[in-house]
Amino acid sequence: MAATTNEIHRPKFAELNNLCSEKNGTEILFATDDWFAAAENLIQDSEPLWKEGVFDDCGKWMDGWETRRKRIPGHDWSIIKLGNPGIIHGVDIDTAFFTGNYVPKISIQGANLTHQEEKLIPKRRKGKSNGIGATKEQLIEIGKLQTENWEILVEMTKLQPGYPDTRHNFFAVESRKSWTHLRVNMYPDGGIARLRIFGQVKAQPKPDKTGLVDLIAMESGGLCLGYSDAHFGHPRNLILPGEASNMGEGWETARRLDRPEILEMDTNGVLKVPGYEWATFRLGVPGTVKKIEIYTFHFKGNFPDSIRIFTSDEPEVTDLRETDDKVTEVLLPPQKLGPHQKHVFESELQNNEKALTHVKICIAPDGGLSRVRIFGHPISNCQNKAEVQSQMSQLPNC
Repeated sequence: MAATTNEIHRPKFAELNNLCSEKNGTEILFATDDWFAAAENLIQDSEPLWKEGVFDDCGKWMDGWETRRKRIPGHDWSIIKLGNPGIIHGVDIDTAFFTGNYVPKISIQGANLTHQEEKLIPKRRKGKSNGIGATKEQLIEIGKLQTENWEILVEMTKLQPGYPDTRHNFFAVESRKSWTHLRVNMYPDGGIARLRIFGQVKAQPKPDKTGLVDLIAMESGGLCLGYSDAHFGHPRNLILPGEASNMGEGWETARRLDRPEILEMDTNGVLKVPGYEWATFRLGVPGTVKKIEIYTFHFKGNFPDSIRIFTSDEPEVTDLRETDDKVTEVLLPPQKLGPHQKHVFESELQNNEKALTHVKICIAPDGGLSRVRIFGHPISNCQNKAEVQSQMSQLPNC
């Protein structure tokens, strides 16, 4: 049985990218104890599962990180390396299904480690093995890092049990520094199902073999600022690294109810419909766009009929929702889409000579996309670059 998410009380920061995902390169580097369930479960993208009546040699099978009932001094903790350094706006400590065994209190600390400092962390075994704990020698070795003195991002705080209405424990983070590593502290022991860290990547964009940068990519610092609908999948999935493995890893909307009873096409083969769905993004770096790739992989019976993209060069657009009237210049005019394929647009682009900061992706009438890549050249004019990037350093109001 999979846990369901209660969306009613989600704070605005939970719309941002999840920096703490195995698919984004996040790793568990150390944990004091993995007796009932390994800490690697914390960074899974999937919803936590419950398996009734399933036990192993260590006890009840749980989908999360669960330590043994502590019978020695101290408390349990783990070290997480984020896939990309990032600014954290908030966290979600998900205790799904941990009802009589959830962690009573937690805190989170952050640090920026060099490669040499990270080498002080004892090597962790691969996989998600339970039934183990850190040795005395490993604790002495990692003690050299003095991780207990890292900056506090979330003070010691009570958690709620993993029932559907109480499983999500949201905490805002005030610091606007960029972090590479986190220390998650349990007080004193117990279980957590998932850890979501919401924020923005702050890393140097990497060009591909042709010298182009994916300006919208999460790894370049791209952010979803707003959207019209995310019934089956959030549009922030569009800018994740790699290919989607299924429809659930893309953006999919509900079916629009204003579709005509009988559909008709225009002379270009595009459906004539009154409405559309949209998602607005701030590019990770401003730049001139040279190529756009639209992926509909896995969307075979629910791909959009067409797509169009608007753009803006206004870096001060920072609100999560009110971007609709500020991103209005056509970058890609309406284009027909097909199922389960990659679409490449280059000659079709318009108004792409200047450095752009935002895009608004519109699909008609509805449906799903798996990924969007917007390739271009980051702006090279030093004076303009400094001015624009200074304004774009302001994160969304969340």
